[in-house]
Amino acid sequence: MYKSYDDLPSVLSAKELKDFLGISRAGAYKLLHRKDFPTLHIASRLMVAKDKLLAWMEQNTDTVSSMK
Repeated sequence: MYKSYDDLPSVLSAKELKDFLGISRAGAYKLLHRKDFPTLHIASRLMVAKDKLLAWMEQNTDTVSSMK
């Protein structure tokens, strides 16, 4: 498991994504196949760039402005 965002490699494989998010292997592949997820296709591998993952997470995090 990764202790912080800084410990992540620049590009994450499905296994690294799974480990970082604490989800199943199937869950990681489900994310990597979403149309709105920033998947990087390298040959037959599905990966995600660390900076794109963070941006996607920020865009898809629910926030409630009334709970300040």
